[in-house]
Amino acid sequence: MIKISSIKNEQGKLIGFFSSGHSGYAESGQDIICASVSVLTINTINSIEHFTSDKFDCHQNEEKAQIDFKIKGSPSHDSEVLLNAMFLGLKDIEETYGKRYVQVNHL
Repeated sequence: MIKISSIKNEQGKLIGFFSSGHSGYAESGQDIICASVSVLTINTINSIEHFTSDKFDCHQNEEKAQIDFKIKGSPSHDSEVLLNAMFLGLKDIEETYGKRYVQVNHL
């Protein structure tokens, strides 16, 4: 199962996420849930890097299928929008395929 949690700062602003695991929906290379989650998370990171001046830390562990992404300091409005859009898509995947494959914790 893929687990994704939002990270917020002391002011309650969304500044990142932690994602871990494989969905187990299908074989590697055929798993549409893993592919969808990967596209959303990686595209969000790339968009924040390309379209904002926000600095961030990003650590990935391919063996464990983990991504730990966190904006340094206060996030720009654009970064918040991009992160919220990512979580909107992730929640849709969770609702479509079920918590058996993906669990999204976005408080």
